[in-house]
Formats: sequence, C-alpha cells, structure tokens
Amino acid sequence: MSELKAITPEVSEVVLEAGRSARHYWRDLWRYRELLYFLAWRDVKVRYKQAALGAAWALIQPIVTMVLFTFVFGKLAHMPAGNLPPDAYPLLVIAGLLPWQLFSAAFSGASGSLVSNSHLISKVYFPRLVVPLSSLAVAVIDFVIILGLYAAIAAWYGVWPEWKIVFLPVFIIAALVFALGAGLWLTALTVKYRDFRFIVPFLLQIGVFATPVGYRADTLPNWRGLLSMNPLTGVIEGFRWALLGRDFELDPNTLIFSTVSGAALVISGIWYFRSTERTFADVI
Repeated sequence: MSELKAITPEVSEVVLEAGRSARHYWRDLWRYRELLYFLAWRDVKVRYKQAALGAAWALIQPIVTMVLFTFVFGKLAHMPAGNLPPDAYPLLVIAGLLPWQLFSAAFSGASGSLVSNSHLISKVYFPRLVVPLSSLAVAVIDFVIILGLYAAIAAWYGVWPEWKIVFLPVFIIAALVFALGAGLWLTALTVKYRDFRFIVPFLLQIGVFATPVGYRADTLPNWRGLLSMNPLTGVIEGFRWALLGRDFELDPNTLIFSTVSGAALVISGIWYFRSTERTFADVI
C-alpha cells in the first residue's frame, strides 16, 4: 500500500472562486506587463510600417498646423506673442501644439483601442486595462519627434530653456493622465455604442480651438474663466511656462482646476472601465 502511494502522482487543486480576479486585478496588471510592452511595440511598428516617409508623418501635421495658426492668429488676428523675439509667433504655437498633439494622439489611440483589439479580447483573459495603456506608446514616440522640432525652432529664434524646464515631465504626465481618463470613458462606451467612434474626431476638431493652442489665454481676459474650465488649458500654459519662460506665468486657479478635473476624469474613467470590463468579451 505504501508503495502504491509512493508512485501515485500528486494532483494539484484548482479553486475557482467568484470575485477572485477582481481582488487581484492590479496584481494581474503588473504580471501582464510584458504583454503591455508587446502591444505597445506592435502599435509603434504598425504605425510606420510600409510608410514611405516613416516618422516624418509625425512632423507633417504639426508643421502644417503651426503655419495655419501662425497665419490666422499671428498675422490676421494680430494676437501678441509676449516677450518672444519679433516674428517668433510660430514658437508660441509649437509650444502649445506639443501638449495638444500628445493629448490628442493618446486620446484617439486609447478611445479606439478595445475595438481594434477585439480579436484578442474575445479569446484570452488578461486585464483589459493593458490595451488602452499600451496605446499611449505611439503618442509618446510622436511627442518626442515633435519635441525635436520645437528644439530646432527654438534654436533658430535663439530662445533657450531656463531652469523651469525641469518641471516639463510633470506637465507631460498630466497630459497623458487626462488623455487616459477621457480615453477610458470613450473606449468602454465604444464597445457598446459604436457611434462614439465618430464623436472622438469631432471632439478633437472643436478642442483644438477651445484650448489656447494657437494663442495665449491671458490675452483674452473676458474668456479666461471659460478657458480655464478646460483641463488642458493649465497643461498648455505649463508647457509654455516651462519651455519659454520669459513673461509666461502660471495662473494658480487654472492649475488647481486642471488638477482637480483631471484627477476626477481619470478616477471616474477607471471606475467606469472596471465596472463594464467583464462584459467586453461578450459585447465586442
């Protein structure tokens, strides 16, 4: 009998417990970090695969937008550029385009990430939050390219960064957090209501004018309070303060509102995403 027990293989027990995955969700998110890296690298390669101009596409849109905004706001509307060198309005615009392009690319990628990866979500289990998080990688790569464009334009006009540039990573993270919070809402809603795919481009078309990308918010005192209600206003002003310095000052009220609204956006976005996550595989 003892010999029979010795040769009998041990059988491991698998316990299926309701709610167990929810309790260990954030631990599972860390365990699947390699999947996050893989999806992020895949998105980066797919974006520039078989593209004749390659990474140059990341420069074409901001350059065209910079030229248009400089003509409309700088030449036609005669909006002031502050203490920047004469004819340096493009530098003001590109400093505002940096956070806007980072936000819009991250927001667009996150909002459509679940639908574009439906084949993966419907087959295997993993924390679905990995998908919108991985979509931020392309936005960061494009941001680095546009940052190089800004550095070239700033050197052309002889504008060099001051000590304030050490705070630039704070505003970069803020832009990504805002994009992730809004993207989580939209990507969860898009799974159930595909109409939201058409809302994202519409929101971005309006948002580029509702945020002080091509102009300074302090030059519109009558609209300053309304512009401050946009969380990105504080981020854009923070970018210009960190990069351009000079007479660019941060409005404490705008920063406080941007911080509070941004925190509320990402917390509510995670809450809604998590509350609907278990239905994604069935609905998508």
